[in-house]
Amino acid sequence: MGLEYEQIAQFPDVATAQPTRRPRSRRAVRIRTVIALGLVDFFCLAAPYLLVGLIYPVARGQAIISAFFLIPVYFVAGFGSGAFSSVIFSDTGRAVRRGIHALLLAAGSTLCLVFFLKSGEDLSRAAFAMGLTGNLVAVSLGRASLVHLLGQRGGYQYETVLLSDNGGTLEGRFSRILPLSAFDPYQQCPDMYDRLARMLGDVDRVILDCPREHREAWIDVLKGANIQAEMLAPEIAMMRPLGVAQFGGKPTIVVARGPLSVPDRVIKRLFDVGVASFALLLLAPILILAAIAIKLDSKGPILFIQSRIGRANRQFHVFKFRSMRSDASDNKGRRSTDRNDDRVTRVGRIIRRYSIDELPQFINVLIGEMSVVGPRPHAVGSRAEDKLFWEIDQRYWHRHAAKPGLTGLAQVRGFRGATERQDDLVQRLQADLEYLDGWSLWRDVKIIAMTFRVLFHPNAY
Repeated sequence: MGLEYEQIAQFPDVATAQPTRRPRSRRAVRIRTVIALGLVDFFCLAAPYLLVGLIYPVARGQAIISAFFLIPVYFVAGFGSGAFSSVIFSDTGRAVRRGIHALLLAAGSTLCLVFFLKSGEDLSRAAFAMGLTGNLVAVSLGRASLVHLLGQRGGYQYETVLLSDNGGTLEGRFSRILPLSAFDPYQQCPDMYDRLARMLGDVDRVILDCPREHREAWIDVLKGANIQAEMLAPEIAMMRPLGVAQFGGKPTIVVARGPLSVPDRVIKRLFDVGVASFALLLLAPILILAAIAIKLDSKGPILFIQSRIGRANRQFHVFKFRSMRSDASDNKGRRSTDRNDDRVTRVGRIIRRYSIDELPQFINVLIGEMSVVGPRPHAVGSRAEDKLFWEIDQRYWHRHAAKPGLTGLAQVRGFRGATERQDDLVQRLQADLEYLDGWSLWRDVKIIAMTFRVLFHPNAY
């Protein structure tokens, strides 16, 4: 189940064990930790706007107004989206991601609020943009520093208890393991319930690992424990369930869903449109020169249009600068480009070497068929060792749960160029699925930055 908690103690005799005495209750530590995080966030939100006001005195009033609108909305969005939940204090990356997510939601909500209140004339776009940029940096650093400091000083720790008689054979790290044999879930005894409650204390999560025939009884016990309780069910592991839903009043197992929520899709789409628009304007001279060079170098169209597999496994037409002779173009992508491929033109070899041939795909991004970052789209006839990609690994279709991208995690890890061996495809697929499982806007930004390091990769030919 992907549990990651440290096993630090076992209790062979729970009936006689006493709860560990702590100098401070976990609830008090939790409250103080959340307050500390709130203060850090408040400072990281207010300081950039105060700095903007100091640098640009004429915009001081607008900067204060921006902070006045943004800060309360951030805390509302943060508490609603889990930016202050206890689980983030054991994961620096998660703490930063949720803080940035709340900040972007707050920024979008603030702009909408200003629009509907007709207060736009009181809000400086420059002051707001500079302050928000500072917020992104400050919140990231502030949250990361606080979580790191808490870890060093033994502050609030997310605690998980495993209820099991097979704790030694179960993969995972737990705060404590309580043996099931010490409790009788069929015994309607207040003393037993009291003993279990005292042993669980203020833990954050309970994992139940018991035989199938005893699950119903244990579930009845844990439903009143006022703790998040989860039950291991190895028999459904093959389904790789994502959650539980309901239909017609009956529970269903969620086995697939889009990797992004609706707010995340909106944020990613706005980011894509902004980056693509800016890139097309900035790179316009290069695009024009490349088009002229292609036309002068060989006969045929400037653009090469090819069918590729996109989001939801729908095919779309991707735009590229033509880099091969028009009579040797491979619309199905059955043959990967070789290092000394005789189909590639003189200009084509240059634009492929510097990835200039991919730049027209920013048009696909604006249309909405692609994203700036995502799994690279493959031609329908792409092969490795004379096998179609989906014949190599059945998980291949899973990578199309999101829009394909101009660049992606696989590319920045160096997995690009021809797929000569089956392992070439598997490595890229692993990176694509990892990207889908852990999407964040900050990760997209990092991948874009890392892309510049691999533009001149030796496999680009």
